[in-house]
Amino acid sequence: METVAGVFNSRAAAERAVEGFRSAGFAPDRIAFLTPGTTDAEVEAAVPTSESEQPGMGSAMGGTVGGAMGVAGGASLGAAAASLLIPGVGPVIAGGIIGAALLGVGGAATGAAAGAALERGLADGLPHDELYLYEDALRKGRSVVIAFADDSEGAESARNVLAQAGAESIDAAREEWWVGLRDAEEETYQAQGRDFKADEAAYRRGFELALHPQRRGKSYEAVSSELSTAASKAGSAEAFRHGYERGQAYQRMLGEKHKN
Repeated sequence: METVAGVFNSRAAAERAVEGFRSAGFAPDRIAFLTPGTTDAEVEAAVPTSESEQPGMGSAMGGTVGGAMGVAGGASLGAAAASLLIPGVGPVIAGGIIGAALLGVGGAATGAAAGAALERGLADGLPHDELYLYEDALRKGRSVVIAFADDSEGAESARNVLAQAGAESIDAAREEWWVGLRDAEEETYQAQGRDFKADEAAYRRGFELALHPQRRGKSYEAVSSELSTAASKAGSAEAFRHGYERGQAYQRMLGEKHKN
């Protein structure tokens, strides 16, 4: 199973990519559509409820899915959708089983399938290590479309769909994200008498690994054993640790910014 994702500057272009995936033979439960939610009316329009549910049942606070929404027949992803309030991001509409489960980290994924079980292999393959990039895109008002491909041929087909729809690749989004942070991180690091240019790769690796959902809010001491291999491969364990600690500070800053 391979994840293929793209970032879009407009919601309309992202929706075209979803339709492109469907035309290419991707099942609805292999597609996720993430887009910033703005008003209650827009959330209700994008995520219709079934007759048995009250409007707003998909609302969520604190990054957990408050309730799964059964999507009315004919919806483009047809399986599950939810509206969520993601700390540090804001309101988000997550369409598709993958989208609802991906943003429902921390135990909320169980409610995200809207009556359909998320396959074990698919759940294990959720790209949580890229979640911070999706969140960054959503904070900037952009949309994200993700597809799960069963093989290399399917992955290539997915990449072609995204390219035709005008998507920015996740690799490009990752570099853009780091460029936006780099100057401030360099200044902070060098103020401690350290050489950022020499240590940047190790520092950045630690920073990025701190952003995984399962490590958010955890001290370096709490995760040092599981990150020991990554730290040793980084080249400078000290720079790696400093990066990790700054990554945690970055997450706290985003959370506080959202509260205000």
